[in-house]
Amino acid sequence: MLNTAQKTEASGTEQELTDGFHLVIDALKLNGIDTIYGVPGIPITDLGRMAQAAGIRVLSFRHEQNAGYAAAIAGFLTKKPGVCLTVSAPGFLNGLTALAHATTNCFPMILISGSSEREVVDLQQGDYEEMDQLAIAKPLCKAAYRVLHAQDIGIGLARAIRAALSGRPGGVSLDLPAKLFGQVMNADAGTKSLVKVIDAAPAQLPAPAAVKRALDVLKSAKRPLIILGKGAAYAQADDAIRTLVEKSGIPFLPMSMAKGLLPDTHPQCAGAARSTVLKDSDVVMLIGARLNWLLSHGKGKSWGDAPKKFIQVDIEPREMDSNVEIAAPLVGDIGSCATALIDAMGANWASAPADWVNAVKTKREENVAKMAPRLMNNKSPMDYHGALGVLRTIVKERPDALLVNEGANTLDLARGVIDMYQPRKRLDVGTWGVMGIGMGYAIAAAVETGKPVLAVEGDSAFGFCGMEIETICRYNLPVCVVIFNNDGIYRGTDVNASGGDDPATTAFVKGARYDKMIEAFGGVGVNATTPDELRRAVNAAMDSGKPTLINAVIDPAAGSESGRIGNLNPQSVLKKK
Repeated sequence: MLNTAQKTEASGTEQELTDGFHLVIDALKLNGIDTIYGVPGIPITDLGRMAQAAGIRVLSFRHEQNAGYAAAIAGFLTKKPGVCLTVSAPGFLNGLTALAHATTNCFPMILISGSSEREVVDLQQGDYEEMDQLAIAKPLCKAAYRVLHAQDIGIGLARAIRAALSGRPGGVSLDLPAKLFGQVMNADAGTKSLVKVIDAAPAQLPAPAAVKRALDVLKSAKRPLIILGKGAAYAQADDAIRTLVEKSGIPFLPMSMAKGLLPDTHPQCAGAARSTVLKDSDVVMLIGARLNWLLSHGKGKSWGDAPKKFIQVDIEPREMDSNVEIAAPLVGDIGSCATALIDAMGANWASAPADWVNAVKTKREENVAKMAPRLMNNKSPMDYHGALGVLRTIVKERPDALLVNEGANTLDLARGVIDMYQPRKRLDVGTWGVMGIGMGYAIAAAVETGKPVLAVEGDSAFGFCGMEIETICRYNLPVCVVIFNNDGIYRGTDVNASGGDDPATTAFVKGARYDKMIEAFGGVGVNATTPDELRRAVNAAMDSGKPTLINAVIDPAAGSESGRIGNLNPQSVLKKK
């Protein structure tokens, strides 16, 4: 137990004691959790202080949602549950958005929240920040638990860790009422009550018959395609995935957070020919990717008229047939499935048909050549392509840096323009497409990897999390934030159709200088109006490692409504007479 455990005298015998505070900390340390992201306050302020004193790194944020996003992406990067610590009720609710986001994206995360006393909450007598947090959390995460007795802290945290990591990872809520922290028990009994989780995410081997079925379907393909999802990146089975892709010779399409599993410049990468391969392929192998809205649910216009057969590799059996029929479901962890496929392919596996591979290569080269001049323009104010062309080159020159990306046009265009070269270096909004992950992700990326971070933000997205630049400065993290500032949501040119004095609903302050914000906290601010100024500023920031914010001035007319998903935005069919 911790050296701060109290000693008292009972019946003339000195007895070493511990309490709920120390048991929570000891349980975290026993399970290798060495970092907490959160916001201090009643009733968990002292828990954060004591955790820090015990050697756990505790990073205090300005808002729980951003701390939660940090914990979520820490889970993705480390394959350990990221921990977010919040106060009760409002703080818990703020963190809950991030917990639901983690669950939707299959990131292991634990939201530890203090809460009001059960007897008062259950009778609805109006306690401070009264809320039945367990009931609220349950529908929005993978699992939710509450610990009422100090002797159950060890088992409670163990259950949370195992739930977060096992099978398909996700978010777990752990409710700790205020009285729990002060509960006292014998120190030896406390030590014995702690649980070290053994093999929380054991390998799940695919059935040999399922492996054979998948390869039989693959053999029948004339135009095969492999789609790599962020589940493949999370698995950290990089060598096996590379071997499988290269041995098959099949073109692969990486989803945005799977970019870099194999370099985007790899000869089999079909990222620049996405429309062609989705439309024309006849057999599609999904590895850690889901046929959700990001892939048009596996049907419709973007998938063309050619009949499709799908092979799906996923750890969750219920994912199969979620939108379309899966001809060959392969259930297991991705590393085990990839290895089993490689072994069963043998030494004489026939590579993908040359005419298909060449057709994809030709289309990819055409699209790359068509895009190149747009990325080299030197307009002032900049457009998206001119600014992203600069960042594309910087990322190529610094492949070890992490790229965080969010926004509408800023996100959509960067996904296609900026090539990635190493796995788990591109972090973005993921399945939900939420706004506001940027600063939380950037902080955790810097903390968990020790690498420099480039955060490319739309001006609207930055507004959800911008105060965390103070957190970046406070911890002196090597984060360079680039805000694509076009004066508004989607565009800065919209006008109030009523003719009134209020600005349009999508317009921001014209000519805003976001770079001045970080200067207030001791960071470096730069206003960049040309691609050359942007290049110099980002390189200087990445070289120095100093917290930096660059206000990249983008043409207010640049950008399209809702980015590339305008089709999801309903339109009125009525016209005013």
